[in-house]
Amino acid sequence: MFLRPWRMGRAFISCLTFLALMTVPTWAVEKIRLQVDDYQIDAELAPHSHRITAQAKVRFTALEELNVATFELHNALRVTKVLDANNKPLSAERVTQDSTVRVQLPAGLPKNATTTLTFVYEGVLDSADDSPVQGLKLASVDDDTSYLLYAGRWFPVSGYGINRFTATMNITVPAHMQVIGSGHETSGGTSTSKKPASGGLPTRTYTFVWDKPSFPGTIVAGSFQEFKSDEAGLDLHVFLKPNHQSLGAIYAETAVKEFTYYITLYGTPPSTTLRVVEIPDDTVPSAWAPEIAAIASRAVTEKVNYRLLADTIAHQWWGVSVSPDSRDDWWLSDGFARYSEARYIEQAAGPNGLEEAIKDMSVGALAYDSVPLSSVGKLDMFSPEFESLVTDKGAMILHMLRWVMGDQKYDLTMRTFATKYAGKSASLDDFTELAEKNYGEKLTWFFSQWLDSTGAPEFKAKYTIYRLGNTKCKSPDRCPGFRVVGQISQDLDLFRMPVNLKIDTDGKTEEKRIEVVGTNSAFNVETFGKPRRIVIDPGDQVLKNSPEIRLRASIQRGQGLVQQGDLAGALAEFNKALDANKNSSLARYRIAEVFFMQHNYQAAANAYRESLDGDGDPRWTEVWCHIQLGKIFDVTGQRDRAVGQYREALQTNDNTQGALDEARKYLQKPFEQQKNSSGSANGL
Repeated sequence: MFLRPWRMGRAFISCLTFLALMTVPTWAVEKIRLQVDDYQIDAELAPHSHRITAQAKVRFTALEELNVATFELHNALRVTKVLDANNKPLSAERVTQDSTVRVQLPAGLPKNATTTLTFVYEGVLDSADDSPVQGLKLASVDDDTSYLLYAGRWFPVSGYGINRFTATMNITVPAHMQVIGSGHETSGGTSTSKKPASGGLPTRTYTFVWDKPSFPGTIVAGSFQEFKSDEAGLDLHVFLKPNHQSLGAIYAETAVKEFTYYITLYGTPPSTTLRVVEIPDDTVPSAWAPEIAAIASRAVTEKVNYRLLADTIAHQWWGVSVSPDSRDDWWLSDGFARYSEARYIEQAAGPNGLEEAIKDMSVGALAYDSVPLSSVGKLDMFSPEFESLVTDKGAMILHMLRWVMGDQKYDLTMRTFATKYAGKSASLDDFTELAEKNYGEKLTWFFSQWLDSTGAPEFKAKYTIYRLGNTKCKSPDRCPGFRVVGQISQDLDLFRMPVNLKIDTDGKTEEKRIEVVGTNSAFNVETFGKPRRIVIDPGDQVLKNSPEIRLRASIQRGQGLVQQGDLAGALAEFNKALDANKNSSLARYRIAEVFFMQHNYQAAANAYRESLDGDGDPRWTEVWCHIQLGKIFDVTGQRDRAVGQYREALQTNDNTQGALDEARKYLQKPFEQQKNSSGSANGL
């Protein structure tokens, strides 16, 4: 159903990469005027001709008096007929600027009245040309795999992501294909279709019934190897392409662990059936719907991308079960799923794993911190700004709330919220009310600070160390020997948060929780051993700025601009990152990628070498710099030098994102620059 157009699997530095060059449209936030209650959809797919022929019967209720009913529909789909509840034809206007169909209601529809419209439509779905999100392929009918994502608006949609609905979908495909959807599944017998769409080939019809209001709008069809598991009472099905069939068992095992872990946190979701399905690389990195967790092929590797899978599975609670009441509340889905992923990382990889996840989320939270999260609905929901705020800042808010409330009260709040609003939409006010009830105090200061404001503190400490005489101490070996008196400063006047202070000494490390209020907050800590170092917020419990965060945020903004085709803007952001750290291997690497895209091979080669001479962070830049240099030498007709670079790549023994496989591939056959190739290091 929903998707992460700006995110994909993190197997190494947890840095989610980008998919396709896209220019994102700006959509105004329109008032939802009708509530779709139910869909009855009959669709036939003809993969060889990339065609879909469909009929959608839509039952909806007017939220205000209506003369026109407006639905979003993929621009590649041509509406041939619209019928009213009495099967009488109605006039429909196609508006391609916003991918909508506007149906005139001659008699009007009073507020709270319900009626039915039937749409008959067809079209070819084989590219991103007419996608609702320009440049991003969200619906495709193809011989290998067909996918119809809810975000692709392959059926008439109203209130995307807000309007919960039930659905019965009858999907007819060539008999050799299997269909995955949401809900109770039945499969009809094989028959030979006489309809043009199928070309007279044997077909099979799959029926999916989802009778709990949610978002059952995603269909995937193709030839898969299916793996099943009923461990821990879970009805799990993993559908992988034949070339990945050896990975079925380990993906099933991982999915069971993640699903059952979330049950311990949040309780049972609407269904204990889960279908993990592989989708092509030409679309989004992941998508979800009731009972569906879809991940792109590039994330299906021997080293399981358990982070991406954990995030996608978490949406069975945050999205399928509890959904946002408005676009301003979107973080209640994506942010909650993101932090659920972090919780699973903590459980699977320990505190160090959580620490890395928190760093990633902090970068995303501050990369586009110019709009308060409470007003995020004003942004285009497919933009990197929207994605970073609802996902990463939303997750960081939960992380900080857990620190403020304590684990016991926080976990109680999350579990109660998941139970109370199961099968419903929820707002920030709903969540705040429940959190305050469990905390026992008002949290207005917390939510106002992190949702209604922008920015984050950058902490600094000034202090003086005093040696204590202990003249009155009867047991000197048990008495403090030093006192540290100082203050924590930061530049946000209205800031208020508890912050942990860690003092490393010759002996025992001392920690103290300090209430930081305003720009300066005093502290006084006694220690046994002589203080050697003071660290503010060592566990990253608070969203804060730092040179490292600014560097990575600039790089993330630059990557977003690359995906929108603004290479000049991207270079400017990458150079800002170099202002923070001139030795940043990652910033140099990103600059090299842009030059490679422009076929400016000498500048690219120089930047890759500068990356190799940099700080080596992250480690994967080394292996991929050698591979990219090898490609440059191949393109410029210097095969011997190219082979040398590929061999150096192999010597790193770093297989991040299949780097070693890539090097071996080009040792066997020279790299050739493809038309419009981005030169991206395998999506790093």
